[in-house]
Amino acid sequence: MLRQWHRRWLLARLRDPAWRHLFDEHPEELVSLDCETTSLDVKQAELLSIGAVKLRGNRILSSESLYMLVKPQTLPQGDNIAIHGLRRRDLNEGMEAAQAVRQLLDFIGGRPLLGYYLEYDVAVLNKYVKPLLGITLPQRQIEVSARYYDYKFRQNPGAYIDLRLAELYRDLSIPAPPRHDALNDALGVAMLYQALRQRGFG
Repeated sequence: MLRQWHRRWLLARLRDPAWRHLFDEHPEELVSLDCETTSLDVKQAELLSIGAVKLRGNRILSSESLYMLVKPQTLPQGDNIAIHGLRRRDLNEGMEAAQAVRQLLDFIGGRPLLGYYLEYDVAVLNKYVKPLLGITLPQRQIEVSARYYDYKFRQNPGAYIDLRLAELYRDLSIPAPPRHDALNDALGVAMLYQALRQRGFG
């Protein structure tokens, strides 16, 4: 929950009161989020696709999911296409980034965001969000690799902890979904989070 003074500070800078619902509380609900982009450099990165799925309590609401292709200003080259499997003609049919971000914000509302190395995705999204809202994403953020670190540290303080995504899936006995698909990645992180919750680290 946002501290009241911080909430007031953000609300005072919100450009359009129509977006006040981004501060609404949704007890027991989260949104697992993943973005595929043209680059790992936040300054250069453009959105290619966005995947998100809601969680409520111990349930993953796969019927309440969102997947959008986004048309970047600069279409990806061969290496990037090989990673994401998104061809130029796929992206040519995608929506404009500003429209996709608006839909994402409406989907998220005030729910906390969950992700794997979520800081990167949020930084890329904020390039589009701040011009729209006047503020960056206000939602609380939950990093699944940090929860996993706490879980492993409790077991064996001081030991090396492998935070690679493949290791999280292996160690928590979660079948890894196909990678580099935004919705699959969001669903996979949701499953990891629920596995950690069952172990007391949600």
